[in-house]
Amino acid sequence: MRSAAVRDHGIVVALAGLVAALSLSTDTFLTKGNLVNLLDQAVVVGLLACGMTLCIVCGVFDLSVSAVLAVSAVVSVLVTKSAGVPAGYAAGIATGALMGTATGLVVAASRVHSFIATLALSIVYRGLAVVITGGAIVYPHAAQLDAFQSLSLPTVLGGITAPSLVLAAVAAACWLLLAATTLGRCVYAVGGNPEAARLSGVRTGPVRVTVFAISGACAGTAGLVMAARGGSAQAGLGTLLELTAIAAVVIGGTSILGGEGTVWRALIGVLILTLISNGFNLLGWDPTYKQVIEGLLILGAVTLDRLLRRRPLDE
Repeated sequence: MRSAAVRDHGIVVALAGLVAALSLSTDTFLTKGNLVNLLDQAVVVGLLACGMTLCIVCGVFDLSVSAVLAVSAVVSVLVTKSAGVPAGYAAGIATGALMGTATGLVVAASRVHSFIATLALSIVYRGLAVVITGGAIVYPHAAQLDAFQSLSLPTVLGGITAPSLVLAAVAAACWLLLAATTLGRCVYAVGGNPEAARLSGVRTGPVRVTVFAISGACAGTAGLVMAARGGSAQAGLGTLLELTAIAAVVIGGTSILGGEGTVWRALIGVLILTLISNGFNLLGWDPTYKQVIEGLLILGAVTLDRLLRRRPLDE
């Protein structure tokens, strides 16, 4: 069906058109420094979008990811101070996974719609971050700072930063999970028709808890990246990034109704949003209008998805 081809490859055409437009309108876009910077800018939202894709495909939303990011970043710094950098790194990711699991269990046990439940939990988690930090910025010990920030340094691969490689690894793992595992097939089934999936023997509750746990682990990794970049963490870290991640996933063609979507298209959505921000900076445009364009992109993506579902174009 041509409708499927539009969903799958229309986003690629949009990305190529945006790259071509920026390449022709500015001399600095295709420079090595700018391209490496683009990849680095996409990492945090890209990590959140990987986990968010699994959630939305499964038919749930996770609005708590930015708060999980903040708590994970704070924990990584505090554990680094007491137990060293490797333990701090591991604690940040583990904290995200545990909080994501807790989110999934609350959603499953309460039977409240995930949008409302995770919105409430995001407030709880953000308050937890304030309690842990006392409202202050937390730092590693001065002697640990260089080692703690090593995650954000360029690698030997032409200046590409370690976080960019982390994003590539996480995206590959999430893509394989959805495309080539039994769990991935269950995620699509639960998102497409949870009742039919249940009657087919799929345990819908554990599947949803699992995608929340993965989303939390992705958020914990994103929090670790942000803490390493700044050499510190605070309760307000990453505020509203969950909305940007959802925007990227939707622009990438993942259906908000669940049951359809892929990680690679979500990452293209992330790249499009990053390119828009980069283009505004390079061209010196008023960034106020960037929000207008992003909002129109989201509206257009959702509208196109509904039109393609309602009136498929058969070959």
